[in-house]
Amino acid sequence: MGSTDGTPAHTTSAARDRDSEGRARNARPRDGLGRPLPYGAQGVPRQPEGVVRRPEESVAEAQRLLDEGKPFHAHEVFEDAWKSGPEEERELWRGLAQLAVGLTHAARGNATGGARLLRRGAGAVEEWARGGGERVHGIDLPGVIAWARDLAAEVEHGQGGKPVAAAQRAPRLRGTS
Repeated sequence: MGSTDGTPAHTTSAARDRDSEGRARNARPRDGLGRPLPYGAQGVPRQPEGVVRRPEESVAEAQRLLDEGKPFHAHEVFEDAWKSGPEEERELWRGLAQLAVGLTHAARGNATGGARLLRRGAGAVEEWARGGGERVHGIDLPGVIAWARDLAAEVEHGQGGKPVAAAQRAPRLRGTS
């Protein structure tokens, strides 16, 4: 039900957190898995948005974040590559971002969402690899796809909703070498 002045009842007059361009941004600190913490808590520094990197730099930065147990932050690196990269690679980067979000959900204990996103991302990367090859920008695409499908099955059937350790379960984007 709306208020007497016609605005929705849930609207408040409190100012929203905004970035320097005026876009709405939640200024609450976040933990390593991207979960909001109470205002004033010590959080993990956020990834800057809109960074344009060379593809190899994106892969290296995402791997560093994955190794640190920060798949949510790695997803942001992949998202930047998806948005700034060449059109013909966008589905690859989008699929990699979905894999990182899938690991994020699995690390948060959300088995259903984690498995779903890991499979969706694996399918997108696999579809892209059919036309783009098995290795691009040093990424071992078959290895990443197998990792995602194995982890999806594990979190769905073997974890019982227990969170996975993100750093220990992170993919090796460039394979074992």
